[in-house]
Amino acid sequence: MLKLDLSGKKALVTGSTGGIGLAIAQRLAEAGAHVIVNGRGEERTNAAIETIKKVAPEAKLTGFAGDVAKPEIIAQLVEAHPGVDVLVNNLGIFEEVPFGEISDEEWLRFFDINVMSGVRLSRAYLPGMVDRKQGRIVFISSESGLNIPAEMIHYGFSKAAQIAIARGLAESVKGSGVTINSVLPGPTRTEGVMSMIDKAAEKSGRTAEEVEAGFLRENRPTTLIDRLADPEEVANMVAYVCSPLASATSGAALRVEGGLLRHPG
Repeated sequence: MLKLDLSGKKALVTGSTGGIGLAIAQRLAEAGAHVIVNGRGEERTNAAIETIKKVAPEAKLTGFAGDVAKPEIIAQLVEAHPGVDVLVNNLGIFEEVPFGEISDEEWLRFFDINVMSGVRLSRAYLPGMVDRKQGRIVFISSESGLNIPAEMIHYGFSKAAQIAIARGLAESVKGSGVTINSVLPGPTRTEGVMSMIDKAAEKSGRTAEEVEAGFLRENRPTTLIDRLADPEEVANMVAYVCSPLASATSGAALRVEGGLLRHPG
């Protein structure tokens, strides 16, 4: 029986000090990969490494502290780690803002962080993967890239862009042995989401559980699992698509959104 084995592979997971990114880094490390854990600061990056080591004491982990939304930081990262076998473009931000209140600066900030960080890293690492005839690139998009939320249009736009870029890059390396995909989580129990729920609970006088149930009922009523996903559930899909087991999966937008997207394509 084939195993999900990433032994001997080097993986970079951006924005991996918490939430989905941390879960992905842990799952890849458990599968045997040498994982580069990335956060903007040393403290959170080191804390994430310690968190993973508690679960996987034998994990091979290296930290890189720096904001990879900035080209100069990416240059430093690539200099420190010239080649990787797996690139997971997970770095991203979200925020509920009415469309009329989203400034030009905010549109550009979301594009730079959510989209261009992955574009720049893919541009740096893809040629080496093609030369070696093996590699994996994954963009952590969102169901919001297809089901654009009215309260976060700039976020949905950035997630739609990731889906398009992943597909286009996969087309560009046809037959190379490198696969490129996007993964589309739905509402997930991350620190950011739970903070948003807690704030709404405090403001409304409801419990966090009531706000969570109300959010799904009002904003994601088509969910089939009828709950928030756990980060580990998303990480399992990412680990699979990064492994040799997924060698025939490329150019795909893979869903981990609890079935809330009704169209089958």
